[in-house]
Amino acid sequence: MHPADEMGDRGVQTADAVTPFMPPAGVIFDIDGTVLRGTRALPGATEAIATCRREEIPVRFVTNNPTAQPASYVDRFATAGIDVREEEVLTAGAATVRLLRRDHPDAAVGVIGAESLREQLRAAALDVRPLSDPVEVLVVSIDREFHYDTLVRAQTLLADAAVRFIGTDPDMVIPAAAGARPGSGAMIHAVAGVTGREPNAICGKPSAMMRSMVLEAFDASPESLVVVGDRLDTDIALGAGAAMRTVHVTTGVASEAPAGVTPDRTIDSLETLTDGW
Repeated sequence: MHPADEMGDRGVQTADAVTPFMPPAGVIFDIDGTVLRGTRALPGATEAIATCRREEIPVRFVTNNPTAQPASYVDRFATAGIDVREEEVLTAGAATVRLLRRDHPDAAVGVIGAESLREQLRAAALDVRPLSDPVEVLVVSIDREFHYDTLVRAQTLLADAAVRFIGTDPDMVIPAAAGARPGSGAMIHAVAGVTGREPNAICGKPSAMMRSMVLEAFDASPESLVVVGDRLDTDIALGAGAAMRTVHVTTGVASEAPAGVTPDRTIDSLETLTDGW
């Protein structure tokens, strides 16, 4: 992680302060709670992205949603009046696929999660098995049909120390129209609690896997990039872990910052993001 003393030197700015940033070489936007709420653009989002386009600043949109694929986000952005290309969207599902293909390409994989996640793994030629089968890797993710019997099966599978335990993303709660709802982190913690095992890896923000995917998307040094997000524990931690500059926007889910992680700037909405660029 980024050293606390280096982060502290830059300090925190309020929404009324003018950013000292030079125009960045690239901007990494979180999606839900930062740019979009449902299919509606949050205040200043359309203008901030338009400024990046006009100034020819590359952008990426990075989400810990492991179930939706980039094409579905392109449609959501379009409904909100924002043009985004599929290659500009990076997801926790894609990070999970990448980790499995790198570390467990031939393994039998069980999944606690949505069918759309299983489809992503199958599309990547991974060997996805029913939970009733023996597996070598168990992937745990958000599962809106999570059941006691599912937890029992996870407990049985992970009793074998050789079975790898992989989480798609750490989000304990996710934004929803009716308020925050349990996310992948809730299921991961439930499985960890009954098995006495922590995951061998968690793939979404702020993991090293997601960080490498983000950095590979830009032909620029980490210090020249800016991460913009609503969550201190994932978005801002992602940037801090690679010495990227960070902007915390308070329009989404409140979270606690990990030790040593402090945003360079805090704003009330994206309306002031590009001030001074």
